[in-house]
This record gives sequence, C-alpha cells and structure tokens, in this order.
Amino acid sequence: MTSRNVSLCDVRLLSRWGSAALLMLLALGLAVPATAADEPDLIFRRSTVFKWVSPNDKLATYGVDDPEVEGVACHFTVPEKGGFKGWLGLAEEVSDISLACRQIGPIRFKGKLGQGDDMFSKRRSLFFKKMQIVRGCDAKRNVLVYMVYSDKLIEGSPKNSTSSVPIMPWGAADATAVQKCGEFIQ
Repeated sequence: MTSRNVSLCDVRLLSRWGSAALLMLLALGLAVPATAADEPDLIFRRSTVFKWVSPNDKLATYGVDDPEVEGVACHFTVPEKGGFKGWLGLAEEVSDISLACRQIGPIRFKGKLGQGDDMFSKRRSLFFKKMQIVRGCDAKRNVLVYMVYSDKLIEGSPKNSTSSVPIMPWGAADATAVQKCGEFIQ
C-alpha cells in the first residue's frame, strides 16, 4: 500500500467517523426536551432572501417574559439562516439582534437580582455562539435596563442592542406601590 492509498483510506475513515459523530450530536441535541421557560414565544417570521430549493433566510420576532421581574416582557428580532445548513441547524447565525422591552403590568420583583444577570439565553450556532439578554438597574432613575448581545467563544461580538423599562405605576391601585429596582439589586 502506498502512502497515497493510506491517506485516501484515512480520509474516508475520518469522513465516516465525522459524519457519525455529527449525527450523534444532532440526535443528542434533539433528544433533550426543552422546557416552556427556556423557549421564547415566536410572534412571526418574515422571509428576507429567497432560496429555490432550501428554506429561505428569515427575520424572526420572539417574545419572552422576564422570569425574575413580573410585569416586563421583551421582544427581540433575530436573523435565521436558510439553506440546507440552516434547516439542519448547522449554520452559524449572525449577531444582528434587536431588542425592545416594555412594562406590561404592575412590576413586582420576585427576589434579589445581580447587576447584569442573564435574563434569557439561546444558542446561535452548533457550538460556539450564544445570544444573551442581560438585565440591570439604573437606581437613580428607577429604570430596568436590558441589553442583548451574542458571544462567540473565540472573538466575541461588539453588536448589541439596549432597551429601558421605567418602573411606573400600573393603574390607580398601583400608584403608591411602585417598587424601586435599586432595593432588589445585590
């Protein structure tokens, strides 16, 4: 057997093992059940790039309630890759994410919070990228501040978006019971 034949055999073997490992990783990822709190609500999707045979590229808008602060909801829009890689969940998504958070009822803190704590996170590529929404408090103005960004294992991402939620009374009964976010930050 020549060195060229050995190399060709090695490549075929690695290709088979690589395919098997990839299928196993996909199966493991699909076998893990997601809980309702982990997944945001899909509001709608809009196609942005047409593809003939495979799924289109899209923008998707999601809604998520703050799990630690009652009365606050955030909506974010993310690009979703189409094509066969996007369809299989193998495409690395871009970091362009927009964010809007609003008061949707009386604001009640469920407990103490850390400044810059994660409010929500979601995987944006098979291994290396994650989108995160973090929460903070501007105590001077009694405003909750939310920031979305994506982190990448190697180089990170400077792309981000910020939204503010002033803590206001919600109806006449809530006028005297407005909580101060500074009292709930550790």
